[in-house]
Amino acid sequence: MKAIGFKTSLPISEQESFIEFETAIEQPKGRDILVKIKAISVNPVDFKIRQNSAKDTVLETPKVIGWDAVGTVEAVGDAVSLFKVGDEVYYAGDLTRTGSNAEYQLVDERIVGTKPASLTDAEAAAMPLTGLTAWESLYDRIRINADKDKGKSILIIGGAGGVGSMAIQLAKKISGLTVITTASRPETKEWCLAMGADVVVNHNNLIDEVRAAGYKEVDFILDFVDTNGYWNAMAELVKPQGHIVSITGSAAPIELNKLKNKSVSFSWELMYTRSMFQTEDMIEQHHILNKLAKLFDEGVLKTTLHTTLNGLTAENLKKAHSLLESGKTIGKIVITY
Repeated sequence: MKAIGFKTSLPISEQESFIEFETAIEQPKGRDILVKIKAISVNPVDFKIRQNSAKDTVLETPKVIGWDAVGTVEAVGDAVSLFKVGDEVYYAGDLTRTGSNAEYQLVDERIVGTKPASLTDAEAAAMPLTGLTAWESLYDRIRINADKDKGKSILIIGGAGGVGSMAIQLAKKISGLTVITTASRPETKEWCLAMGADVVVNHNNLIDEVRAAGYKEVDFILDFVDTNGYWNAMAELVKPQGHIVSITGSAAPIELNKLKNKSVSFSWELMYTRSMFQTEDMIEQHHILNKLAKLFDEGVLKTTLHTTLNGLTAENLKKAHSLLESGKTIGKIVITY
C-alpha cells in the first residue's frame, strides 16, 4: 500500500517534510480491524508530532501520522464483535500506533464508530477527533448534566477551530448552555455564530470583553488555545465552584493556587488517554462516536468541514499542514482519496 510519512522533523516547506513510500498491509489480529481509508482530516496534533518526534535524528522507517479517518472494514481480527467486513466506519485512532496517512490502517474496534450515514466521506472524516475531544471535555471532565446545568454559561476559548466548533454545538444544542466564545476576525465570528454561539468576544482583553458582553463570571471554561496565556483571565472569570478544562498542555507550571479560594476544579483532556493506557472504559469512545453519528443523522449536529483537498499525496499533506500551522484555519481540513 501507499503511505506518507517522514524520516526526520523538518519545516513543512522542505521537500522531505513528507515522503511517499510503499509498505506492507498488515492483517488484523484480536480486536483490530483493517480499514481501507477513503478520507482523512488533519489536526494540530499532526504538525506538532511532525515537528518534534524525529528531531536531530533520521528514522530507518518513515513515521506515518494522522488521527482521523473514514473508510470501509476490509478484514477483522478473531476477537472482533462490533464490526464486519464491508461496514463503513470513522475513528480518530491511537497516538501510540501507525497513523491514518496511508491507504490502509489497523485500529482497535473499541475506538471506532459507525460512519454517520447522512455525511459524505469528507464530512465524516472531519469529525472523530474533535467530536471526541469536545464530548469528553463537556461530559467526562466537567460532567455537565442537562437537567441541573441547562442555562448555565460556558466560555469557549478558540471557538472557530475544529474542537471549538464541536464544543459550541454540543454545549448549545445538547446541553442548553449559554455559549460565549472567542474569535477575532469577521469570518471566524460568523462561523462561531453559525455553529450556535450566543455571544462572540475578542480574545484580546478577554476579561473586559466578556464583562462588556454582560457576564461578570461564567460557570465553565474550555481552553482550546493556550493554558498559561489565558490562565489569569480564566481564574478571574470562572465562578466559584466552577470548572476549567484545557486540551493545550503547558510548558511551564500552572498556578493552581489561583483557583483555591473559589474551589474551582481544573481538568486536562486528552482524547488519546483511553487508547494509550487501554483503560477499562476504552470502548466508551465507540459509544460516543455512535452517539455523535446519530446526532449528525438526526440533523442536530453539523459537520465542521471547511476545506477539502483531493488525493493522498505528500503535496496535499504539506498544504494541509501549512494551513494548520498558520493558526488561521476555520473548521477542519480534509483530504479525500
